[in-house]
Parts: sequence; C-alpha cells; structure tokens
Amino acid sequence: MTTRATGTVPSTDFHHHRTTDSTKLREQRPGFKDTFSALRVRNFRLLVSGLLVSSTGGWIQRIAQDWLVLTLTGSATAVGITTALQFLPTLLLGLYGGVIADRFPKRKILLVTQITMGTCAGLLAVTAFTGSVQVWHVYSMALVLGLATAVDNPTRQSFVTELVPRDTVRNAISMVSSTFQLGSLIGPALGGVLLGTIGAGWAFALNGITFFASISALLRMRESEMPGFHAARKASAGMRIRDGLRDGVRYALAEPAVRWAIALVGIYGMFCISLPVTLTAFADRVFHTGASGYGVLNSVVAFGALAGALLSARRVRPSRLRNLIGIACLLTVSQVLAAIQPSLWTFMPVLAAMGMATLMFLTAAQSMVQLTTPDGLRGRVSGIYNLVFIGGGAIGGPLVGFLAQNLGARWALLIAGLVPAVATVAIGLRLRRDGQFRLVLVRTRSPWHQVPIRLNLQQSEIQLSAPKSTPLPRTSRPFNLGRRQHARMDSHLRPARTRRRPQHH
Repeated sequence: MTTRATGTVPSTDFHHHRTTDSTKLREQRPGFKDTFSALRVRNFRLLVSGLLVSSTGGWIQRIAQDWLVLTLTGSATAVGITTALQFLPTLLLGLYGGVIADRFPKRKILLVTQITMGTCAGLLAVTAFTGSVQVWHVYSMALVLGLATAVDNPTRQSFVTELVPRDTVRNAISMVSSTFQLGSLIGPALGGVLLGTIGAGWAFALNGITFFASISALLRMRESEMPGFHAARKASAGMRIRDGLRDGVRYALAEPAVRWAIALVGIYGMFCISLPVTLTAFADRVFHTGASGYGVLNSVVAFGALAGALLSARRVRPSRLRNLIGIACLLTVSQVLAAIQPSLWTFMPVLAAMGMATLMFLTAAQSMVQLTTPDGLRGRVSGIYNLVFIGGGAIGGPLVGFLAQNLGARWALLIAGLVPAVATVAIGLRLRRDGQFRLVLVRTRSPWHQVPIRLNLQQSEIQLSAPKSTPLPRTSRPFNLGRRQHARMDSHLRPARTRRRPQHH
C-alpha cells in the first residue's frame, strides 16, 4: 500500500523502532564545528588543555627514561624491565583502581595522581642533575608511576562522562584520544632534541613543570557545572571495596555490549596494538631504513591515528556492536594489506590507514562501554577495560616479537591480522545467532547520519481508524448537561428524536 504525501517523508529508524524525519536528519548533518562540540563545555576545555600539556611531558619523560637506563646499564633488557614496571601495577591492581574511581570524587583522585606523577619527575630530575642517579632510582620511580597510572586511567576515562552532556560523550572521548595522539607526535620529537642538547635531567624537569598545567586545570573546574557529578556520587554512596569489585565484574560479564566490546579490545590489543614491535623489524630487516626510518613509520601511524580521532569526533550516533565489528574488520584488512606491500612508499599509506582504523576502533569500543555502563559502575568497568587492553598488549608483544624474529616481519604482521579477523567473524556469527547482529542496507548520502533499512522486511497492514469494538474514551465534564436520557432498545440503533412542538401564548 502506497501513500502519497507532500513535504517531508518520514523514514523508519529500525535502531530505535521509531519514525524519524528525513529533513531533520539532513538539518542535523554534522559540520566542521561539530568536530569540537565538546569543547564548548568549560570544564572539558580545562581537562583537555591540561591533558595535552601533561601527555606531551609524559612522552618526553618516557624517551629520556629509556635512554637513561640504556646509558647506565647498556642493556636492552633493563629498558624492558623499566617498561614492565610501569604496566605491571595496572595488571595487578587495575580493578581496584576502578573501584577507587567510583568510590571517591574523581577530581580529587586526579589531583592526587597528577601530583604523584609530577613528584616522580621532579625526583628523577634532581638525581640526574646531581649525578647520583642509579638504575634502582629509575626502577622505583617507574613503579610509583605505574601505581598512579593504574588509578589515573579509569578515573580519567569515567570523569569525562561527568563533565559533558550525554549527547557529546562520544565527541569528548574522541577529543581526549586526539589529545594523546598530539602528545605522542610532539613529545618524542621534543624529547629527542632535549636529550641531544641539554641532557636527560632537563627532560625530567620539563615533564615535572607540565603537571602544573593539569593540576591548575583541575583546581579551576566548577562542580556546579558538571552534569553527571551528583548522579555518580549518589550511585556510589556507601559502596564497599569488595562488593564494588564484584558488582563491576558481574555487570561487565552480564551486559552483552560491554562483554563483547571488552573481548574485542583484548583480542586486538594482543595482536594489532603491538604494532611498534613489527615496525622495528620492518625498518631494520625489510626496508633497511634504520632508526630514522623507524621514527618516520611511527610518525605515519600517529598522523593516521590523529585523523581517525577527528573522524570519530564527527560521528553523532552512539556506536553499536555491528559498527564496532565493521571497524575491526577494516583494521584487519588494512593490516593484511600492509603485510604484502612491496615497497616503503606503498607501505606508508596503508600504515596510516592502520593507525586511523586503530584509533577509530578504540574510540568506538570505549564510547560504547562508557555510554552503556550506569553512572556508579563506570570507573570499575573502565578498570576492567584497561586491564584487558594492557594485559592483551603484554601477552601479545612478546608473541608478535617471537613471530617476527623466527618467521619474518611480513608473516608476523599477516598472522597478527588474520587471527583477530577469524575471532571477529566468530563473534559476529555468535551475535547473529543471538539476534544482536543483523545485516543492514544503508541508503544515505552522509556517512555520519545513517538511516538503515533492514533486509527481508514483511509488509504489515496499517489500521488508520480504531476498531468498532474498542470503546471511545469519555471526557469528564465539570458540570452535568441538561439533556434527556433516552432508553435505547437496541445497541446499534440510534433512538428516535422527538420533535418539540411550539407553545403559543
């Protein structure tokens, strides 16, 4: 049955089972200004500005720290131990870090973690300036830095949802990811310059100074302008550590969107996020470019990731499992294509696409987890997310390195792309069997506002009027009308109306 209409044509949105106006969708098409819509919130601008400065300083310290350990010991194993000490607390205490993030005010927790990180950088700077620095000093500061990071990461990720309205959470998460990508672009280059000119001590000192920006930004925030502050505090009031940890794990296992998103992040963290391990083999053994070529390849990945963060910021609809699986498939395809590229000039564009797909995948997974989780559980679920992600990278890094050493860089990258692809297809088939993943046909010009049309639809009749058996609702009146009540002999016959005769005087 067809209907002819003028003006706008309503189109069915099968995601929410409601009708939407196609003209309204066109009017809401995001522009360039919508890429930075979360920056309209004052508190979020303060958070992003502080994170940009502190993340740049963190990358400077990481470069200087690794170089200092290598200078003191001459062993690459010692550098690996330093890196392991920074990630080990997250693997052991990451879940408790999420519980702390939900139990106490997040702004105060971030103040404590940022002050601790700045103090570690200052102590390393003092020992480097005085010439009394030893390896165990660096190890100790790396361990304390890892303890602070285990609490800082879930707190910061869940704190974003308290600063901005719910419809801009995805944009805010993308902006935070863009901030860290900018830090990863600026920090290593600036750290290398500082190491070559004035030494590691000044690099540590500069990192310590950068934490004043993040601490001052946190102090200038206004709790009265945080939309989700009171809801989060009310949801976590009176929570005990043991009960909170159990509730967070139980929710992450019971909610399908959170469970499968974290599972995909663990799989891709094990194989696809360990990209620097294979890039070293490509730069050394495949393209023979040395250390300078390795730096160029990392810069290409960072530029692609920055582009992916900006593209993710322009999406206005929340991510779903099928979107996450689609981005995961794009990541595996780009990784397989990169493994078979014959030259460096064809390898770099595909490498940029890998960086873009990686950042889009991580942003989609994190936004899905944050938007699905209730207010009082976001910190704990973020702790589980970080635990699985970093744990997958800790397991996958040596595994991918073993494959690159014994089978070659191309085979290592190829296997690291095919194994997650098989896992993604298996998860997609499982979701399709459970009725949570369906094929859609998209017919729209904009890639951001998609109006999906489900395949194999069945026609159903639309009833335009109420059935006769349904009684019409009676409206209560404030006063009684002076009408004569007629006794109806038959329910379907209208009573005869008596004609009133005029009275003559």
